[in-house]
Amino acid sequence: MMLRRAVVAEAIATALLLAAVVGSGIMAEKLSAGNTGVALLANAIATGGALIALILTFGPISGAHMNPVVTLAMASLGELRPAAALAYIAAQVLGAVAGVWLAHVMFGLPVLQHSAHARASFGEWVGEFVATFGLLGLILSGRRHAPQTLSYAVAAYITAAYWFTSSTSFANPAVTFARSLTNTFAGIEAGHVLGFVIAQLIGGAAAVGLFGWLLGPPVSEPPAGG
Repeated sequence: MMLRRAVVAEAIATALLLAAVVGSGIMAEKLSAGNTGVALLANAIATGGALIALILTFGPISGAHMNPVVTLAMASLGELRPAAALAYIAAQVLGAVAGVWLAHVMFGLPVLQHSAHARASFGEWVGEFVATFGLLGLILSGRRHAPQTLSYAVAAYITAAYWFTSSTSFANPAVTFARSLTNTFAGIEAGHVLGFVIAQLIGGAAAVGLFGWLLGPPVSEPPAGG
């Protein structure tokens, strides 16, 4: 029952995250009078605000991963069994797609769309590596040293990464796939999803490896071999 609740929470949380990302992008584009910088700023702020609310709401139920890379990291650390991790990831992907469709319905757009927004440069792949590496490093360190403020830290990082990464920081395979299904401000062409996802997975794996070494074992555990 607990796993079922957690999986449902992951689906709802990820759906609401995508509704916020895509919906705020649509609203920002409508109100910015063609100023892409203003639209991106509004999109980033709305996404950051949504992340705080969603992590605080769903964190106690499922951990509020909303991201297959985070789920895979937790599974690699032994905190999720493989079957539970697969259920989380399936819920995240399905929730992300539902969130995109929900945004379309709210704004009176066709539900089924395909993005024509090209995002295929090497620099954008590097941006996705950096965005995901930083996000996972923050989560791994923050959950040990500052768990009460982690929701705010994650939101602050993603808001900043919208601006300092060339890719505008997707940092999430489920989000990336779902955003290929919207031909709006937040979209990504379907053929360019794989490059982003590979960069995200590599960034996440690198963060798990490096921060596992940097942080060492928890304080309650004696260090192995000095």
